[in-house]
Amino acid sequence: MASKKAFDLLIKNVRLVRPNAAMVEQGDIAISDGRIAKVAPEIPAASAKTFYDGKGQLAFPGLVDPHMHTGIYSPLAEDALTESRAAAQGGVTSSLNYMRTGGYYLNKGGSYKKFFPEVLDISAGRFHVDYAYHLAPMDKRHIREIPNLINDFGVTSFKIFMFYGGHGLHGRSSNQHEFLMIGEDEKYDIAHFEFVMRGIRKAMGKYPDKADALSLSLHCETAEIMSAYTKIVEEEGKLKGLHAYSAGRPPHSEGLAIFIASYLANETDLPNINLLHLTSRKAVIAALQMAAVFPHIDFRREVTIGHLMLDTDSKAAALAKVNPPIRPREDVDFLWEQLVAGNLDWVCSDHACCKHEMKIDHKKPGNIWLAKSGFGGTEYLLPALITEGRKRGLSFNQMAKLTSYTAARRFGLPSKGDIAEGLDADIVLVDPNDTWTVRAADSESQQGYTPFEGLEMTARVKTTFLRGQRIYDNGEVLGKPVGKYLHRPY
Repeated sequence: MASKKAFDLLIKNVRLVRPNAAMVEQGDIAISDGRIAKVAPEIPAASAKTFYDGKGQLAFPGLVDPHMHTGIYSPLAEDALTESRAAAQGGVTSSLNYMRTGGYYLNKGGSYKKFFPEVLDISAGRFHVDYAYHLAPMDKRHIREIPNLINDFGVTSFKIFMFYGGHGLHGRSSNQHEFLMIGEDEKYDIAHFEFVMRGIRKAMGKYPDKADALSLSLHCETAEIMSAYTKIVEEEGKLKGLHAYSAGRPPHSEGLAIFIASYLANETDLPNINLLHLTSRKAVIAALQMAAVFPHIDFRREVTIGHLMLDTDSKAAALAKVNPPIRPREDVDFLWEQLVAGNLDWVCSDHACCKHEMKIDHKKPGNIWLAKSGFGGTEYLLPALITEGRKRGLSFNQMAKLTSYTAARRFGLPSKGDIAEGLDADIVLVDPNDTWTVRAADSESQQGYTPFEGLEMTARVKTTFLRGQRIYDNGEVLGKPVGKYLHRPY
C-alpha cells in the first residue's frame, strides 16, 4: 500500500526571498490545500504528490499590487480578463483596484449598495489573480454606507481624489456634478474630504476588530493650483509634452494637498493614511514633514514603477501621460534615494489600461493636453524594480517588502505577502539574470503599447503560483481565471 503523501505540491531548489529576512536563503516550499505547509532547506521530493523544480531561481512572495484601475477605460468584464493576465505575467497574485461611481468605470451614479454588487457580479470568474476593491465615497450617501461596505462586502480601504474638486480626469471640468454623477446639492471639496475621514473614523469605533485594516488613500494634488498653472503653461506655449504637463500640475500642488490631507487626518483623529503615487522631491518632503508633525498618524507613502523608471525626457511622450505627472530626472533620482533609505513604503503599478486609439488624439497626437491620463505596467513592476533597484542598492529582501509584504499588511491581507507557513501559496519565480527588452507586443495586456517600450530589463518572471496553482509558466498564462474576491480582512 502506497504511503500517503504529506503535501500536494513541492517547489524545490529555489532561493527564498523573504520580506523581513536579512538575506536570500536556499530552500524548498511545500504546499497543501492552497497554503504553504512547510518551508525548509531540504524537503524530500517523495513527501509530495507533485513537485516543481525551481532550478535555483529566486522565489518571491506573490506581488500585491495595491494600486490598479481595472475597468476604467474598457468594460470591466473585458479588462478583468486581459489585465489580470498581465498581472499574472508580472508575478502579481493580488490585484487591488480603485473603483468609484461617476464618469468612467461603470458610468453610473447612485448608492454603493446597488453599484458595488454589480461590480462584484461582473468581476466573478473574470480575474486570473485574486482581487479586491478600494472605494471612493463621492457624496454624503456613500459616507453613510461605509459601515455596510466594511461589514457586508469586506471593503477596508477608501480613497479621495483631491484634484476632482476643480478638474476632471484629464483636465479642467466645467461640470463636476455631471462628471462625478452627484446631486446638485453636493460638493466634492475639502469639507467633503473631512466628512469622509470622520465617516471612516466612526466606522473604526464600530468595528474595533477591523480598525487596523481600515485606511484612507489620497491622490494629493490641489485643483486650484493645477487649474491656474495649466492655463499659464498652455497660454505661454513654451513647454511641450511631458515637460508641459509636469509644469501644469506642479510639484507644490502635491505638497500643498499633502499638508491639507494630513491636517484633516489629525483634526478627524484618523490614524491610517496612505499618500498615493508621490512623484517629486517636494511631495516626499511634504509627506515626511507631516509624519514628523503628526507622529500619531500612521502615514504610508507610495511610489509607482512608472515614476521610478520614466522622466519628462521619455521618448514615450504623450503615451506616458499620467496623474500626477511624470517628473524631471532630478525628481526621479530623489524618489530612488528615498526608496533605498526606507522612506517609501511600497511600489505599485497604478495600472490603468488605456488603448492607443483612446489614449492619443487622432488629429493632434502630440498634444499632451488632449491625451488621456494613465497607462498599464503591472507586468513590468517586479522586473523593472529588480533591474534598476539592484543598481541603486536595494536588496531582494527589500524588494519583496516593497512589492508584497507592506501593502498586504496595510490593506487587510495578512494571508498574503510573505513565504511562511499558513499563508496563501502565492509564489513567483524569477530569473534575476535574464536580460530582455520590453516590447508591448509581448504583453498580455490589451493596451497595445507601453511607455516602457525599449527599456532593457535584467530580470524576468518565469512562473507564478496562485494559492499553489500555476497560473503563469514559460511565457504563457495557464488555465481559466481562478482569482477569488478578497473579502477583507482576509
